Amino acid sequence: MDEDILTTLKILIIGESGVGKSSLLLRFTEDNFDPEQTLTIGVDFKTKRLTVDGNTVKLAIWDTAGQERFRTLTPSYYRDAQGAILVFDVSNYASFAKLETWINELETYSTKSNIVKMIVGNKIDIEKREVPREEAKNFARRHQTLYIEASAKTRDGVASAFEELVHKIIQTPGLWESYAGDSIHIGEKEHPSHSGCTSYCSLI
Repeated sequence: MDEDILTTLKILIIGESGVGKSSLLLRFTEDNFDPEQTLTIGVDFKTKRLTVDGNTVKLAIWDTAGQERFRTLTPSYYRDAQGAILVFDVSNYASFAKLETWINELETYSTKSNIVKMIVGNKIDIEKREVPREEAKNFARRHQTLYIEASAKTRDGVASAFEELVHKIIQTPGLWESYAGDSIHIGEKEHPSHSGCTSYCSLI
């Protein structure tokens, strides 16, 4: 079963409440957008197959709640994750300022020292932005993470974010080659193979 699957990857989506984490996940896994998306309570979980560089992987994606009262639920979910997407809202500077806290939490609870990190500036469809692109890219560079801007509403950058993250993980064999995720049930949806970085993406 699943002989064509290279491996199963555990991916986390973290960030402040209201930045669009669940919307990014919904857009990526189901190509849908719900303007009335409710806040995540605790943790949400979705799966998807993705083909990158000719390799098909299973993604087990965990969307963690950003509200402070749910933070005690999340530490165990950092365990064994190979990749993390840290999301902020480009129209909300406060959500960007909190990235430092989320990175510190990730480094505290992650069990893999070489976990691949990507920062996503979401909601680029909003005309008035508070976070300059260069400032966000410089922040990502300082923390040695990938950076991409996206919009769950318009689809821009969403697929590329996951593709680039997986591409980087696959390039780091020690991250995934010993991971066993056979018990995870995966849906049948697949995504086109890796097509490279879009104009919104910076590989730092």
